[in-house]
Amino acid sequence: MTDLGFDVLFIRGRLDSAMAEFKIVVADPDTGETFQREVDGQDANRFLGREIGDEIGGDAVGLSDFTVEITGGSDETGRPMRADVSGTRLKELLLEGGVGFKPSRDGERKRITVRGRQVDDDVAQINVAVVDGDGSVVDALGEGEADEE
Repeated sequence: MTDLGFDVLFIRGRLDSAMAEFKIVVADPDTGETFQREVDGQDANRFLGREIGDEIGGDAVGLSDFTVEITGGSDETGRPMRADVSGTRLKELLLEGGVGFKPSRDGERKRITVRGRQVDDDVAQINVAVVDGDGSVVDALGEGEADEE
């Protein structure tokens, strides 16, 4: 293995983070429909460093006249993002319910690994909801009907 200096490793890490890629699930609360979009490059970089609850212009997902709010997400392994865990870190929580665990009986608790509320490269899917805008989300996305999944 060649001996790479710290500067080269640091630059290489920064180049990898600039190539973020996410699956965005856009929810239209007015109709209850959801739409999936894959974003990469500059559009994906708009989500990096944002947290659950942050509002972003819809340009990144093809909704130029709309504003979307980040409502959650998950990483490649399916670990959910939780609004009560700071940063991008993984944390084991003893959950009684809520995001990441649905108890099957009363009083059941389980230790679950969850991800923090901040979006980074490890996040694979980001859930967003349309909060403001004029017109129809279906028309803006160019969809005839909602995805059925």
